[in-house]
Amino acid sequence: MKKLGVLSALITISVFLLSSQSFAQHRMKWSGSGGWGPDGRYARMYNPATVEDLAGEVTSIEKIIPRKGMSHGIHLTLKTDKETISIHLGPSWYIDNQDIKIEAGDSIEVKGSRITYAEKPAIVAAEIKKGDAILTLRDENGFPAWAGWRRR
Repeated sequence: MKKLGVLSALITISVFLLSSQSFAQHRMKWSGSGGWGPDGRYARMYNPATVEDLAGEVTSIEKIIPRKGMSHGIHLTLKTDKETISIHLGPSWYIDNQDIKIEAGDSIEVKGSRITYAEKPAIVAAEIKKGDAILTLRDENGFPAWAGWRRR
């Protein structure tokens, strides 16, 4: 009878672990989906040859859908001494879960790739600096931080 109880406990634990692993895998799949993967059309817009540094004041922040079929992303407008330009950060599910919170009125520094988006100049951000805090969004080749688990 004791062996049956141990066997029952082992089966219960195994079912729990398998369902937990399945849930975790589903969640990871969701996080990397929505068109934000490193091989997606949008991610390929980042060009290391056009990386530049900008500094200015955030005038607005909004959620946008960069391309049809993608999930929401965070976009901000930056007013510099020379221009007002769109800055594309990344998927909202990733940005919303970071420690650094960016708001309208903040002074920030941006490092990113200058692109043309909707026939206007824009920056796909690799790094945002607010005060002493740095939000890393992409590596030097444009590989997204939110897709890093795929490199293992």
